[in-house]
Amino acid sequence: MSFRSVSIAFFVLLFSHHFLLAQESPVLFSVEGKEVTVEEFNYIYEKTNGDDANYSKASVMEYLDLYKRFKLKVHKAKELKLDENPNLQNELAGYRRQLSNSYLIGQEIEEKLVKEAYNRLKFDVNISHILAKPGNGSAGKKKIDEVYSQLKSGKDFEVLAGKYSDDPNGKTGGNIGFITALQLPEFYALENAAYNTPVGQYSEPVETALGYHIVKVIDKRPARGEMNVAQIMTVIPKGGSDTEAKKKINEVFNKLKAGAAFDELAKTASEDMATARKGGEVGFFKINTYDQEFEDAAFSIKKDGEYTKPFKSSVGWHILKRIEKKELPAYEFAKGVISSKVRKDQRYRLAKKKMTDQIKVDNGFKINNGNLQTFMSTIDDSFLTPRWAPQKAGMMNDLFSIGTKKVTLRDFISYLERNQNTRLRLARGVKPNALAKQLFETFADEEVIKYEETQLEERYPEFKALMREYEEGILLFEVTKQNVWDKASSDTVGLKKYYSQHKDDYQWKERAKVSILTIDSDNPKIVNKIKKLALKKSVSSLLAKFNAGGEVLKVDSKIYERGKDELIDKLTWKPGSVGKMEEKDGKQRMVKIDEILPPAKKTLKEARGYIVADYQDFLEKEWVAELMKSYTVETNQEVLNSIIK
Repeated sequence: MSFRSVSIAFFVLLFSHHFLLAQESPVLFSVEGKEVTVEEFNYIYEKTNGDDANYSKASVMEYLDLYKRFKLKVHKAKELKLDENPNLQNELAGYRRQLSNSYLIGQEIEEKLVKEAYNRLKFDVNISHILAKPGNGSAGKKKIDEVYSQLKSGKDFEVLAGKYSDDPNGKTGGNIGFITALQLPEFYALENAAYNTPVGQYSEPVETALGYHIVKVIDKRPARGEMNVAQIMTVIPKGGSDTEAKKKINEVFNKLKAGAAFDELAKTASEDMATARKGGEVGFFKINTYDQEFEDAAFSIKKDGEYTKPFKSSVGWHILKRIEKKELPAYEFAKGVISSKVRKDQRYRLAKKKMTDQIKVDNGFKINNGNLQTFMSTIDDSFLTPRWAPQKAGMMNDLFSIGTKKVTLRDFISYLERNQNTRLRLARGVKPNALAKQLFETFADEEVIKYEETQLEERYPEFKALMREYEEGILLFEVTKQNVWDKASSDTVGLKKYYSQHKDDYQWKERAKVSILTIDSDNPKIVNKIKKLALKKSVSSLLAKFNAGGEVLKVDSKIYERGKDELIDKLTWKPGSVGKMEEKDGKQRMVKIDEILPPAKKTLKEARGYIVADYQDFLEKEWVAELMKSYTVETNQEVLNSIIK
């Protein structure tokens, strides 16, 4: 996250409010005529102060001063036309899109979809199905209805799957195997049937992009979750015998039982080159990622570090070691990840479509069928190619209207030209008029959403309030950056002048220059000898004595200020003082004070970070004072007195 986003988030949190601004709300104060109401101030005051929002005179006056300064800076930003800066406008538009989604779909609807997916992720469901592909006209629907009638009359599901299903799995009873939620993002209806049908029973027919399905639930188990394993694998040659591969894996297994390290054997013996160099690590995977034999073996391992006996899959022989298993986390931790998946899933698009249809009803959506049909009559086979050139007649004719908005043929043609790649991608196997109709429906839905977005401020006062806070947060950040933060960092002359006037404020306390001695030896005699000599000898003589035949002693020199390090503060602060021997990272370490440095002024370089921060505060105070002189801030004293308790 950038510094800008962190800062804006802070400002928005500090001054955000979600409330209905009543027109009759009294005005507390104004900046150059821009009014701030009591409701606005009270909400911000209470949100910021929490339990301490007691409306005492001192508390209210302190916060009122803070909020006036905030509004003054925002006014200055607008006077500088920062609100017209394209980059800032794009940033605000990004916030608006994010916020709009939650209002358009509805936070409660998205929350419902996320919770539904979370609860389903607790289980895997083993399903079989009978599929009837669409066919010509209503052939697919008629076929699935006939199968459903036979099921209700008592016919066997597996037999009917073998006889009627258009899925090759039908020959083996139609079994798909275990699935889990969000695993089939384009088949929400199939997932619904799987999770809503009791074990041993079958669903009513459901429709997906593949056709029509009847789903039978074979079994339901606690979800396997995610597993990370390491493997040692020997490959079975294509069309060859597995004898040699089996012999090799058994040899590896015997070495494991004798105590050999799994990862080292994986590097030298595994024939899966992709994982061998990583000690055999496969990485986390869910169900339906690898062969059934592989997954069953992996998820059967009960503890981290345990490994399986050799087993065979379609590609070779394996031994798996469990590294880690991920269970479904608590909802509050899983919510974010699931939400991002839900938004890419068919269920979200269906909810959005339902919402779009309701917006049409609420806002009098009306198609001009005459103008639309006139355009559709011009569509020919060239519409399926890059050579299509739209006829320009009637470009200003209305195609539809929603609320007060009218959408013309020109708007639709512009959409088609911008989305040529989409048109060509969808062209295969589709008649020109059918494709044009499909694209028109998509275009109309997008325009409906755009219209509704323009109405959010009017429909939802809290949306309008929050958008204002986002805008003011962005403007506050930018105008403060220009007038304070950037200036404090780049104004070297001003910074030096400020330092020269306040250098007494930047002082070192008493400091100790120390040597940290690290002994790389397990020999207790050497350790004790260094410890004794460190009390008498200089560090340089110790290095010369003990490092003659190799680096036994390592020394780091540092300076510590009194009160900044607990270990150093425990020593007697005088040259030659030595601390107790301590172990760190498996090595013996001790500290010796070489010199005591008296209190002293910090140089500009040494205190630069503190000086820049203080200079920023100084510049901000000057800036606010200038703003107070330049602009009129009027407070309604009677209204102010009424809110003080």
